[in-house]
Amino acid sequence: MSNSFIMWSLTLLPWLSLFFMRKEEIKRWMPVALFAVVLTTIIGDIGIGLGVWATRESTYPFNEMLPYFYGTMPVLTIWVFKFTYGHFWPYMITNTILDIVFNFFILDYFLPSRGIVDFNMSPFLSLPVTLLHAVVIYGYQMWQDDALLATNRLTEHNLQPVAAKPLVQQPKDDE
Repeated sequence: MSNSFIMWSLTLLPWLSLFFMRKEEIKRWMPVALFAVVLTTIIGDIGIGLGVWATRESTYPFNEMLPYFYGTMPVLTIWVFKFTYGHFWPYMITNTILDIVFNFFILDYFLPSRGIVDFNMSPFLSLPVTLLHAVVIYGYQMWQDDALLATNRLTEHNLQPVAAKPLVQQPKDDE
């Protein structure tokens, strides 16, 4: 199996699993997944700049970044939030297990053995970074929920901008 096939599979195949999720659930968790992608891209760029890892074999248009960041990671974020959000400790246990698999097996063993990436950091040092990433995106989702609740309170009281309110009807003169 070619490295290019593996990397494209890490990008595209996870998105197919979302066909098994309701549309409303995807809409609910997509903002946190996109935030996780942005945060992971920033962490990845910092890691490349510091020489923590280097991509040896890339797929177009992912020159320096692993396609995992745009496929597997956001979809896993959606699925983990679907099943664990609202319960912080099950969320962290699930993320710890997934991060151990990612750091110790995928980043430290599988991808370097295929010549896809050089990972110059101990998995024991990268694990706290990925766990901190999980805490930050959980906090982001909590913040999103508060922002959405504030919006619901406005619509609950039928508050509208002045321009949207109907004009006051003038009383007719008695003839």
